[in-house]
Amino acid sequence: MLSTKDIEQLHEIGISKEAVEQQLSNFAKGFPYLDIVKPAVVGDGIIRLECSEVDDLVDLFKSYEGSLTKFVPASGAATRMFKHLYEFIDEYPERQDACFEDKGFNSMWNFFDKIKKFAFYGDLKAELEKNRCSIDTLVEQKDYTTIVKALLQPYALNYGNLPKGLIKFHTYPDGARTAFEEHIVEGAQYTRMPNGDVHIHLTVSPEHRDGFEKLANEVVPHYEEVHGVKIAIEYSEQKRATDTIAVEEDNSPFRDAEGRLVFRPGGHGALIENLNELEAELVFIKNIDNVVPDRLKPQTVLYKKALAGLLVSYQSLVFDYLSQLQEQETPSEEFLHEVLDFTIDELCILPPTGLNLSDTDALRSYLTEKLNRPIRVCGMVKNEGEPGGGPFWATNPDGSISLQVVESSQIDMSDPQKKTIFESSTHFNPVDLVCGIVDVDGKKFDLLKFRDPNTGFISLKSKDGRPLKAQELPGLWNGAMSDWITIFVEVPLITFNPVKTVNDLLREEHQG
Repeated sequence: MLSTKDIEQLHEIGISKEAVEQQLSNFAKGFPYLDIVKPAVVGDGIIRLECSEVDDLVDLFKSYEGSLTKFVPASGAATRMFKHLYEFIDEYPERQDACFEDKGFNSMWNFFDKIKKFAFYGDLKAELEKNRCSIDTLVEQKDYTTIVKALLQPYALNYGNLPKGLIKFHTYPDGARTAFEEHIVEGAQYTRMPNGDVHIHLTVSPEHRDGFEKLANEVVPHYEEVHGVKIAIEYSEQKRATDTIAVEEDNSPFRDAEGRLVFRPGGHGALIENLNELEAELVFIKNIDNVVPDRLKPQTVLYKKALAGLLVSYQSLVFDYLSQLQEQETPSEEFLHEVLDFTIDELCILPPTGLNLSDTDALRSYLTEKLNRPIRVCGMVKNEGEPGGGPFWATNPDGSISLQVVESSQIDMSDPQKKTIFESSTHFNPVDLVCGIVDVDGKKFDLLKFRDPNTGFISLKSKDGRPLKAQELPGLWNGAMSDWITIFVEVPLITFNPVKTVNDLLREEHQG
């Protein structure tokens, strides 16, 4: 299917012919569903920490001397945040009264009724006043679209095209803070190393990088002084080589008007490549829009430190067992079964039924392979009806069963049993991870070796009015980390406060 010109295009992007052929094969065959066994619940896959345990783990983390980094996926545009505002611009001229009939939380009525509570209100007011307009007058005249356009359009504040990280989220007596700034403040409180250094890594889109760098140059000196730290911010961009080919409905390559192959970003799973290049031993991961004002940060900081302390605790045990497995010439059967019990009871890794437990060589090899992996501790919140992935026990390709973060797209919902298992989940994945990415010798793992390539998925999109099929890589916290040691911990719901729509900023949790 690929011509000489196609091969030249692949070379320009940095994608191998073999990778494209594999992607085309995936379109043709589809991805297999994941075999979930049961939901992970408190006491059976999810750890619930007592207050005293939280304090002990925080103290343990205080003594950690390894390198730390806070990793924030921040490349997504805020366009979807303002979806109903764009719809309002189109609908209002024809349906003025109807646009305000809905007085629910996410309604336009609520947006305008509480507009002064938004952290960006001051900027919006000033933008309109530059053009000799008053928000109050525009509201009286029912000229609502002028206000919304001033917020969204490129000739004004341009919020519709900015990344979420550069949107002002919260108001303080001395001004407003963007989501990016809140991550800086948060990071200063739990990623501070003994020498006072704080490392924060953002993945950004190329077109927005200058905006992040400009804001960082303006605000970092202030936050360094306030928190007594030295903040280093690094940026990376999603590699073009992680883009995936698009296809027609018949699975032939989708081409643009010039006949060139069309590629699309491979989803957040592509960021495993960025994560793999970090020079750190312990990494905190959290989404750009999940931040709170200072008054609610203590609980978030407390549990971040507790999750890190738990990782350090488990990592110490794993490293100790690995060292003994490597150093002992002939480990005793008793010791091997002690390690096996640890993998089952503590790490929630159930061995495949075909494993011969009396074959010491085979058991030693199995245990070494299962322990010599990156470790992640994942915070999980009680499910309050949020869409998305959750914690499950799932069967792996080698027949073992372990804990996995599973998305609904990975489940065969036509199978009543699997659908029931998925719907009986009690917890939700808020993307609250602490990761240990070095081995027992202190060397960085090659994280690309621990992905499950069969956990991608196919979606329907369009380009230039034509339908196409797109392929996403295994997600960052599910398929891209499927072969990691995984530990689930219940965290308070207050630590999960994402901003999916602009009206979410009106919630009590986002008010100063």
